[in-house]
Amino acid sequence: MSEQATPWSDEFLLGYGPMDDIHHEFVELVHAMQVVGDEVFPALLDRFAAHAEHHFAEEAAWMSAGNFPARDCHIEEHEKVMASVREVQQMVAAGNIEVGRRLAVALEEWFPGHATYMDSALAQWMVKRSTGGVPLVLKRAVTT
Repeated sequence: MSEQATPWSDEFLLGYGPMDDIHHEFVELVHAMQVVGDEVFPALLDRFAAHAEHHFAEEAAWMSAGNFPARDCHIEEHEKVMASVREVQQMVAAGNIEVGRRLAVALEEWFPGHATYMDSALAQWMVKRSTGGVPLVLKRAVTT
């Protein structure tokens, strides 16, 4: 990975620890795909794909175990992302690194909205099931 700081921000915290941890890794990998050298990009894309498969399967398991109401549309969105990742993996394997870089940018743009609207509802659902309340999330102030 690059020695630059990753773009993780407390703004991404949702208050469900296991989800916050997996999201942190997601953000770091997406950032790394934008800054690593071309020679290591294909392996990093494969690492990201494995992470995303695990990440999305974990969220699907949480949704299924808790009868989460918005389960189907949430899982469908994950499936569409994974279809794109698999398609790009094939193009990168054929030598088109640039399309992989564009995927990383698209993922960086997609993630905040997905986390804010879909994952935050799941995080609240999970916390409510385990504690009877909603998550309390303390976020550090952003400094520029």
